[in-house]
Amino acid sequence: MDHFRRIGQLRRRLTKAGLQGLLVTYLPDLRYLSGFTGSSAALAITRRTARLFTDGRYIAQAAEEVSVAEVQIVSSSPAVAAVQWLAAQPGVECAGFDPTQTTVANLARYKAALPSHLRRNFLAALAAPLVAPLRQIKDDDELALLSQAALAGCKLFEGILEFIRPGLAEFEVAAELEHQARLLGAEGMSFGTIVASGPRSALPHGHASAAKLPRRGFVTLDFGVILKGYCSDMTRTVYLGKPKADERAAYEAVLEAQQAGVAAVSAGASCAEVDEAARGVLRRAGLAEAFTHSTGHGLGLEIHEAPRIGANESTRLQAGMVITIEPGIYLADRFGIRIEDMVAVTQNGGQVLTPAPKALIEL
Repeated sequence: MDHFRRIGQLRRRLTKAGLQGLLVTYLPDLRYLSGFTGSSAALAITRRTARLFTDGRYIAQAAEEVSVAEVQIVSSSPAVAAVQWLAAQPGVECAGFDPTQTTVANLARYKAALPSHLRRNFLAALAAPLVAPLRQIKDDDELALLSQAALAGCKLFEGILEFIRPGLAEFEVAAELEHQARLLGAEGMSFGTIVASGPRSALPHGHASAAKLPRRGFVTLDFGVILKGYCSDMTRTVYLGKPKADERAAYEAVLEAQQAGVAAVSAGASCAEVDEAARGVLRRAGLAEAFTHSTGHGLGLEIHEAPRIGANESTRLQAGMVITIEPGIYLADRFGIRIEDMVAVTQNGGQVLTPAPKALIEL
């Protein structure tokens, strides 16, 4: 990972914003900029230098992971130490902070640690985040890691098809999937594994429960793994037994919508256009009201990142973004169906990173 390039990009944004310094306390942003993976740290950046503050638990780890900034070990709050350091830097009259990641209580602590004459004006809330836009565009290293995580998910899906059978509890399926993920080298799951079967498949976020898999019905599997900090996310819906005609037709409608969403992905397309490509298919099938969420989201170091693929979202896709396309329908007390792929945005379209089968699988 080229952390020096990332810091350089950030400094250009910092200068454009008219700031001499920046306080970074949000750990995913901090990891993106410096490579540090610990649980307690703050990063202070000026136009010429950068310093990472952390505590004594991370002396060896910070020395190994961080080369883009000086490391300072503190016994107090790393963020407070970072603010005080910024205030002491020559030429730094104002430092920005991200108000979307800073609590009112913490801001009060930071100000209280400053000399009295700096408490009113030294810290400035950013009008818009500076790091998040950088994180949206993945570099080659990030794309490779996301692809590896996505392919690991596909392998897990193939394996779980051999395990699933009527009568198993949903949490048994989730446990097997998560066990196999660890054996593949995953650091953990990207989010709580969703296994929702029968009528519970109509719950968009039906986390695995004690409910038994039915002899006949849909099973939705939505899961992801973390590899070297990067998250995967995929959903497949399979059928136990023989589907009825209306169930098969509903599945085909969702599959068509999902494929239309994927086909609409390209650099320059708006997020709303991609959402409408999928949503329009379900509208024409008379299922629009059963599609109750957005079509997708960005992902990377976090499972949910910008951009949001939804109606009225004017953001335009850029090459290097990685998003999900995941339309679904949810018919209460009957069934639900969702199909989700990870897609890397390219200049000419979208590259699907999760090539597991999407045609209806009957078990």
